Amino acid sequence: MKNIKETIKKELKKSGVDIDGAILSHPKDLKNGDFSFFVKDKTADISAFSFAELKKNKYIKNVVVVGQFINIYLSDTFFSELIEDILKSGADFGKNSTRKGERIIFEYTDPNPFKEFHIGHLMSNTIGESFARITEWSGAIVKRANYQGDVGLHVAKAIWGMKELSGEMPHTQEDLTKKSAFLGRAYVHGSCAYNEDESAKKEIDVLNKTIYEKSDPKVVELYDWGRKVSLDHFEDIYAKLGTKFDYYFFESETAPRGLFIVEEFLSKNVFEKSDGAIVFKGEQYGLHTRVFVNSQGLPTYETKELGLSKMKFEKTDFDLSVVVTANEQNEYYKVILKALEFVDAEIANKTRHIGHGMLRFSSGKMSSRTGNVITGESLIVDVEKLVYEKIKDRELSDTEKTDIMSQVAVGAIKYSILRQSSGKDIIFDFEKSLSFEGDSGPYLQYAHARACSILRKAKEAGISASVKKTGKSDDDTSGAGDTDADTAGELEKMLAKFADITERAKKEFAPQLIVTYLTELAGSFNSYYANTPIIAESGTENHAKSPYRVALTHAFKIVMQNGLWLLGIEAPEKM
Repeated sequence: MKNIKETIKKELKKSGVDIDGAILSHPKDLKNGDFSFFVKDKTADISAFSFAELKKNKYIKNVVVVGQFINIYLSDTFFSELIEDILKSGADFGKNSTRKGERIIFEYTDPNPFKEFHIGHLMSNTIGESFARITEWSGAIVKRANYQGDVGLHVAKAIWGMKELSGEMPHTQEDLTKKSAFLGRAYVHGSCAYNEDESAKKEIDVLNKTIYEKSDPKVVELYDWGRKVSLDHFEDIYAKLGTKFDYYFFESETAPRGLFIVEEFLSKNVFEKSDGAIVFKGEQYGLHTRVFVNSQGLPTYETKELGLSKMKFEKTDFDLSVVVTANEQNEYYKVILKALEFVDAEIANKTRHIGHGMLRFSSGKMSSRTGNVITGESLIVDVEKLVYEKIKDRELSDTEKTDIMSQVAVGAIKYSILRQSSGKDIIFDFEKSLSFEGDSGPYLQYAHARACSILRKAKEAGISASVKKTGKSDDDTSGAGDTDADTAGELEKMLAKFADITERAKKEFAPQLIVTYLTELAGSFNSYYANTPIIAESGTENHAKSPYRVALTHAFKIVMQNGLWLLGIEAPEKM
């Protein structure tokens, strides 16, 4: 497809329009054109401009001035070439090179071994993975990183709990889910004891130091077992979510690096001692004070973050490092980045933190039907069960049902998370999230599956996709199904927006723009399908139009699949 935006800008400039003071966008109402320029200069009498040259362009059908708006309507030639371009480009359609050559690392998910994979990790994974894919789509070299706390007080609490609950410890042959669940119980047991029993608290504090020092072989054995169980179990979850990390960083590795940095910059007065600890006084920068080394001489999360920042850039000299966490850590990261400015200004300037909201349920409850707290993993399982109830009677093999159950459940959750800006809290409604009627992940997946079904039927009928116009009128590219008018329909016009939407989503780190677009695109396709005989029987007046309509359906299928990929959502071919 030709770069129509640049073509329009070039021709407008020839017409005397100040394009530097104008914004090119897609009007919300298609009646107002396919593109619209808003001219900011109110003194400019744009109605007096001649758009003769612009109208001569084969991709431009008409130009209409309305107030400060220049509304531009694209020709059928443009839409014909658009469909051809989509079919030819396939999985590459819509990609751009605006970030070609840039090296960007995204850190997200960050679950801690010895603890359960909670809903916050699910949100971070969903948002971070989509950020990474949208950035890759723009030509950047993207690396995915996962930072995990394999040392610290939470580990000591879990291992103390493991010792206390040793009689419940799963056998070697038990599956990962049961082993991971045991670790979760052990952590809760240790955490409660730490808060309620002073003697247990002292034992856990000592154990914490023992873990750092690796001075007790029995503790090391429990530690190694629990760490491996957690990490292996997390990998199963990542596979289901469609994420594959390039780098894994652990607090056990970043802690010594961070300690070295803090000690070095303590002598340079970046940090200072306070009540036996080492702190960074953030108040002088409008922030707050945070402890980097506690009174026991152990590094805190803050110190480990400094070590992590250095280690990331030792992998590659990245142009940007993006960290995705819950927005409850926003103020924490402001202090980290300020301290990092003194330690390494270049890395600090290349690091960006993006906070996301919390996921809540429409019922207001944060526990499952069994009374247990809903983790990220149990949420997926609960939604899978609901999906299975919807598809269990369909003519699908057991393998297909299992695959669809997982794909639709994950898609429903991801759509709910990505449908609004990342900083906002999410209200998750089990029933609405699984609706096949609109504003849901399954709605998009079902539209894609419907297109795949049509394409299978077309193949069986021997109808090949073709953009060549046939039928009563050689100008028919509408696919409208009820006229032979030479006007492109809503579906073609919606497909034309895809590249611009993805580019804007990249600039703003805004997957919700793609979610909104795909929902509208699915609505256009479903309306088209309901009103248009796509595969018409031989001898009928619509039969000659079937090749174009099949081509348009295939183009929709490609764009929907590409858009779902950017969201990290699978595109099933059957549902």
